[in-house]
Amino acid sequence: MVLRKALTIAGSDSGSGAGVQADLKTFAALGVYGSSAVTAVTAQNTQKVSAVHVVPASIVTEQINSVLTDIGADAIKSGMLANAEIIEAVAAALRRFSDIPLVVDPVMLAKNGETLLAKDAVQKLREVLLPLAEIVTPNLPEAEALTGRTLRTESDFETAVKAISDMGARNVVLKGGHRPPRQIGSKLHVVVDLFYDGKKARPVEGPFIDTPHTHGTGCTFASAITAGLARELDPFSAVVEAREYLTEALRTAFSIGHGKSPVHHFHQWWNLEPDLNGRSE
Repeated sequence: MVLRKALTIAGSDSGSGAGVQADLKTFAALGVYGSSAVTAVTAQNTQKVSAVHVVPASIVTEQINSVLTDIGADAIKSGMLANAEIIEAVAAALRRFSDIPLVVDPVMLAKNGETLLAKDAVQKLREVLLPLAEIVTPNLPEAEALTGRTLRTESDFETAVKAISDMGARNVVLKGGHRPPRQIGSKLHVVVDLFYDGKKARPVEGPFIDTPHTHGTGCTFASAITAGLARELDPFSAVVEAREYLTEALRTAFSIGHGKSPVHHFHQWWNLEPDLNGRSE
């Protein structure tokens, strides 16, 4: 057996539904050994983010170097980076390991709307991190922030992925979770992600899962892609596998707490009856 490894560079979620904790769960669920570099410590649960403590950029750099010079990684994922200084530090550290594919999840907001990236850091993200990315995975609001455009139509979405690709990312996935689900026939609704490889835009479809338990979906999707790359899947196949994994994690999600509960990362091994009624008791 070949041991595949991945590194996540992201914030810590005390509720363990998103951030580093979600990434490590996803890596483990998909057969990949996970290491971490923590960029911020958040006090959060299923209802809100009540406090954020940003880790000094020098400590983030030391964590990355400690992991990559000893344990190593077959793929790397970045998530919440908090500010421009940390983005610069992460980019500088990763340039030394440019042969390792990087998935950039440009985390800007928490599910409850809490800001997780300083506004003045968006330009730094464009300039120094996206050019290092094998895949970047913005949702609709993040794509609007990156491109400076309002995105509403299919033509807008294609223009956006091309514009983000022009910033240096080799592949772009515009996630479909913030777009209205598309109806097929009289019953089936699907979520459509848009994958762009610098030449061609292709849809990646999955069923729309009607559940309130969506905490950590973006982190989980990006870390599932990272696990696929670590196992030497090509970028498009890694995205397709990640969509399938996330679909089941949403379908089997259950209530924890009194707000938006996380997806079920270990649905292959244990399960509870999913709560699709939208209430945590």
